[in-house]
Amino acid sequence: MKERRILIADDHELLRRGLAATLAERPGWNVVGEAGTGREAVEAAATLAPDVIILDLSMPELNGLEATRQILANHPDIRILILTMHDSEQVVRDVLDAGAQGYLLKSDAGRDLLAAVEALLEDRPYFTSKVARMVLHGYLRPSENEASASPLSSREREIVQLLAEGNSNKEVATHLGISVKTAETHRTNIMRKLNFRSITDLVRYAIRNHIIAP
Repeated sequence: MKERRILIADDHELLRRGLAATLAERPGWNVVGEAGTGREAVEAAATLAPDVIILDLSMPELNGLEATRQILANHPDIRILILTMHDSEQVVRDVLDAGAQGYLLKSDAGRDLLAAVEALLEDRPYFTSKVARMVLHGYLRPSENEASASPLSSREREIVQLLAEGNSNKEVATHLGISVKTAETHRTNIMRKLNFRSITDLVRYAIRNHIIAP
């Protein structure tokens, strides 16, 4: 039997343990690693070569959307199952745009986790029941305001999350392996692009755009 490699990324250790215990019910499925932040998930994807990643949407340091984009940019064969408490149309659209192949509500995980992972391993998409109905009935319309797309680059969105989480310019630089001056330049450019005057404005933006959890 071919080994199927699974990575679990969630910032709650108890939830990771519960997911791992459920996945252990299937012969041949092996949880090869766990990650507690989005950045750890990106690094683990590169070193552990999982077939499927179960990835929480609201992760510290790097949220699930950005982690998904970075992972798939370098490892397009990996299948990503987003695990979240949110099921709004905008969140669903953001998840699909990021390239994830599965979307499972945490409230449904106890019942549907094995089916969701099995679908992704067979290269089939999986949506939690409510989201499947949204897709089926055509509720996932193109955004009425395409101009609302983020004007920020992927690196700038990373920096927004770190700043909104309370990191200083020096701490941002350390997290990203860049100089403090470069971090300061990015921060200045972000504030200019978004026409913000304070870090409070930045935090509100990060919450509205699902970069950090409220």
